[in-house]
Amino acid sequence: MKKEQNDLDVLRHSTAHVLAAAVLEMFPETKFAIGPNIEDGFYYDFELPRTLIPEDLPLLEEKMRAIIKANHPFEKSSVSTKKAIELFDKAKQPYKVDLIKDLEKDEAAKEVSIYKSGPFVDLCRGPHLDSAGEIKADAFKLTKIAGAYWRGDAKNKMLQRIYGVAFENKKDLAAYLTKIEEAAKRDHRKIGKEMELFIIDQTVGAGLVMWQPKGALLWRIMEDFWHAEHLKNGYELVRTPHIGSRQLWETSGHWGFYADSMYPVLEVGQSLNDAKAGKKAESKEEYLLKPMNCPFHVLIYNSRVRSYRELPVRWAESATVYRYEKSGELSGLTRVRGFAQDDAHIVCPKSQVKEELSRVVDFIKHMLGTFGFKDYAVYLSLRDPANKEKYAGHEEGWKFTEEILEEVAKEKKLDYKKEIGEAAFYGPKLDFKIKDCLGREWQCSTLQFDFNLPERFDMTFANEKGEKERPYMLHRALFGSFERFIGVLIEHYAGAFPVWLAPEQVWLLPISDKHIDYANKVADQLRAANIRVVVRNESETIGKKIRTGETQKVPYLLVMGDKEIAADSVAVRQRGQGDLGAIKIDEFIKKITTEIKNKS
Repeated sequence: MKKEQNDLDVLRHSTAHVLAAAVLEMFPETKFAIGPNIEDGFYYDFELPRTLIPEDLPLLEEKMRAIIKANHPFEKSSVSTKKAIELFDKAKQPYKVDLIKDLEKDEAAKEVSIYKSGPFVDLCRGPHLDSAGEIKADAFKLTKIAGAYWRGDAKNKMLQRIYGVAFENKKDLAAYLTKIEEAAKRDHRKIGKEMELFIIDQTVGAGLVMWQPKGALLWRIMEDFWHAEHLKNGYELVRTPHIGSRQLWETSGHWGFYADSMYPVLEVGQSLNDAKAGKKAESKEEYLLKPMNCPFHVLIYNSRVRSYRELPVRWAESATVYRYEKSGELSGLTRVRGFAQDDAHIVCPKSQVKEELSRVVDFIKHMLGTFGFKDYAVYLSLRDPANKEKYAGHEEGWKFTEEILEEVAKEKKLDYKKEIGEAAFYGPKLDFKIKDCLGREWQCSTLQFDFNLPERFDMTFANEKGEKERPYMLHRALFGSFERFIGVLIEHYAGAFPVWLAPEQVWLLPISDKHIDYANKVADQLRAANIRVVVRNESETIGKKIRTGETQKVPYLLVMGDKEIAADSVAVRQRGQGDLGAIKIDEFIKKITTEIKNKS
């Protein structure tokens, strides 16, 4: 077939059809659902006579290779929806019939396309390769089995989903599998457990993180840096409650437009004991867990009349918010139900918008760079011009903010991509997706306009003429959330954090009990220099202590015995560098404090 931009998508979609044909060969009574191409590969959903097991995947791969070798062409034909229903009904394929009946409701859909490859016939829009033989037999792999509800609805039947990956050649597949293997080694859930950073316990609840001492210290290091940098950049800090009244969320609009991500109402007009006893509340007080901080910051702003002389207002808050997530979608730190959003809101007049946007972009780049992320993709999310009525605000405001966002992106030389229709209903935005060491993108930093809240809460300021004027409001987050950012950090560094971030920067390893006093003395000297240190005085061999320290990714292991005491020194082992030999304590302190200062 002719090479085009979407060659890989076509290849992967065609491989999904070959998978379906192989499944049909293994289970003749198979009922097919859908089988699209996805990033890096494909999947197909089936109703099968038995539950699949991992050992089935290599068997299916062999059947797929046989089908590829047979090299049947992919033959497309168009038939009426009525004939298609008859065809798939006769073949006892109810999911295909269901799909066609949906298409039949569209008056424009008089026909559907069908692809035939050998004995296998499927409902499909295509396109496909010319023949199955164009798929390289050594360039695909079936990766996993999962459950999936038909049409994604838990009320429907649970199907079995087979995932696979496919590439143009064996080399690309091998590179991908190596990347996946490395990603598994770096999984923050695995490393977090090994390094005792955090736990998620079902007794507490799914998607709720508890931080162990080292993890809590990592958090504190990041948060202290976050606070200090905000104060240096002209922000003021605010704090707001974890819950807000129903009236607040109705006024803000979250009650209507964000209800899918919010938890049900909390009744706070009575105690739990009263509720358990079936007593009726004397007064009805309905509150909700907050999904975001914005309405609280708006009310602080509206607590008194503001003058143009006070603007811009820059208020920042690192606060826990709560958003509903289905239990099956939760994933370690990267998808949770309660997380600390590193939030800030900037309120300013039109004349200050460009400068504030520019400042935020610089701040984002500074923060990401400090934590080791130099590479990121930037997305400029704009309105869908065909559906302008679904957005808050007015035409003049949208035109100005979209144009000024792009102008700033250009001036800051951001390599951005426009995404039409991806703007929030309340305003356009710039999203920064950081790329980790494996090239994976993670949504973290964001910079957004908001036309909704200033209107709903009637935000104003007194301008130079003493007249009321509506300000512009910017939302921005640098980490996005502490939880997700820490999860990404763990995987990016594989737990081997830079010295300045490491919760435990130095382990002191006395060779025997008689060297513990010296280790404690050295520890005092290091702590006086604000170095985070742990004395490991367990009754273990020095070899085992060193191996444990390396497993725990500690930047420096300092061994001390008779020779070190005599020379007032320590034997230094640096992570990734090995044995550096004996170093005077003052020299070591100078070395590590320089690294910490340089954020290395």
